[in-house]
Amino acid sequence: MFKKRLKLDIKCLDGFVSKKELKDISPEIKKAHNFLVKRNGPGKDFLGWVDLPEEVGSSHIKAIESEARNINSNSDAVIVIGIGGSYLGARATIETLEPKKINKNIFFAGHNLSGDFISNLLTEIQDKDISVIVVSKSGTTTEPAIAFRIIENFLRKKYGSKKIKERIVCITDEKNGALKSIAKKRGYKSFVIPNNIGGRFSVLTPVGLLPIACAGINIKELIAGACAERKDSLSENLNKNISYKYAAIRNILYRKGKKIEILSSFDNSLHYFDEWWKQLFGESEGKGGQSIFPVSCDFSTDLHSMGQLIQEGERNIFETFLVAEKQNVRCIVPKNKENLDNLNYLAGKRVDYINRKAYEATRSAHFEGGVPNNTIWFEGKSAFCLGQLFYFFEKAAAVSGYLRGINPFDQPGVESYKNKMFKLLGKP
Repeated sequence: MFKKRLKLDIKCLDGFVSKKELKDISPEIKKAHNFLVKRNGPGKDFLGWVDLPEEVGSSHIKAIESEARNINSNSDAVIVIGIGGSYLGARATIETLEPKKINKNIFFAGHNLSGDFISNLLTEIQDKDISVIVVSKSGTTTEPAIAFRIIENFLRKKYGSKKIKERIVCITDEKNGALKSIAKKRGYKSFVIPNNIGGRFSVLTPVGLLPIACAGINIKELIAGACAERKDSLSENLNKNISYKYAAIRNILYRKGKKIEILSSFDNSLHYFDEWWKQLFGESEGKGGQSIFPVSCDFSTDLHSMGQLIQEGERNIFETFLVAEKQNVRCIVPKNKENLDNLNYLAGKRVDYINRKAYEATRSAHFEGGVPNNTIWFEGKSAFCLGQLFYFFEKAAAVSGYLRGINPFDQPGVESYKNKMFKLLGKP
């Protein structure tokens, strides 16, 4: 069982971030820390995630696990409808830990407006027994609302209006909103999105936990990992709290003109975790004409494309590597008598060993090329470790936003495109 603490390696920040700079930013860290502890900073009404890992009760977990068993008992496939924080945390967890289930029995919809995507999904599921988890606090967000209307209509034709009650679960506001009204009127089961937790911080609520449980992943371990990281991040001391230290490093580099952060991982199953990270930091920090632009790379694949830019492009970037200490699967390079590809020097070695050397070489090459980088080490791909990582980055995003003097918990800019789109569509 993976239970080690997360580690932050800052060797490749030498010459870019000094001990003095970390000491100098400490008073700002203390102020941000107090905002979280005393609940008196910008966005103070959306801090329910801070103590959430300790507050998820056993009865709540049992209710979610029970509903997951019920869904799986009469379904070949589950469709999770949501966008942004309403689906990324669940998808990140499922794809990291159970990648086969993405294509076999967990589908995602409502995160785009592609007619081809929805049409192809309906074709793929037409011969399956389907259940749906729809996630939306308001129920009126365009992408998931359209997907739900279409898929609900599909289920009604397939099963009839009475039987689909057993196949639809709504995760929404406790009292208000269109989806709450639909659930109440049509008799759909529902779970509550807490009012004091925003979407991108909601993975440890039913928003993330129910789809994750449906994938057969141990949600108790996910929560336990978040609890462990919460305890590790209680101190305002940068030498004891690596989530704060990571936030401090990001802002020190930003103030020196490093405007882009690349989250790089050497395991393609982490792709959707990286997508979750991008949303977390993009929505939390991108305000007031200032931001670190979050992007991600899947290595070693992207070393043959983006690697060129990182190595020799404009020096306005820094990099964070996300690396697992242990791999779950052994894959060995075989020996070949002819050796036409000249790879016998690698015969008998594990592919993950070679991958580790690729990481070490990349970290060093990028550092020598003028790209400061740090590495976040987690023990291995497990629910516990993902719980640690989710909480680590949530805490870092909050503090990083406070260091910038902004509210990390709102997203007013997201409404701009919506208002223009509604006008073009002729919405009353």
